[in-house]
Amino acid sequence: MVTSRRFGSAFFVAYPQDHTPRHVHGFIANAEVIVDLRHDGTVSLANRRDAVRPANAKRSDIRRIVKAAADHFDELVELWERMHA
Repeated sequence: MVTSRRFGSAFFVAYPQDHTPRHVHGFIANAEVIVDLRHDGTVSLANRRDAVRPANAKRSDIRRIVKAAADHFDELVELWERMHA
């Protein structure tokens, strides 16, 4: 079962049995961004080659996804934890 949350135009998904580190997949328009939910209470673009799809996604969409993840950090951690308890 996939669990998701929407915050404005940003849509976030946590997939069951997904790998660590703790992260969510954020979507706006045709952009998908993998955002790490760090244990220090911050977010970051995942350090992996496919963290942004498509590779030529609009930078403004990437920034909006990362900002939405930061603004809703606690809710997204809860989303991840529920899927991976």
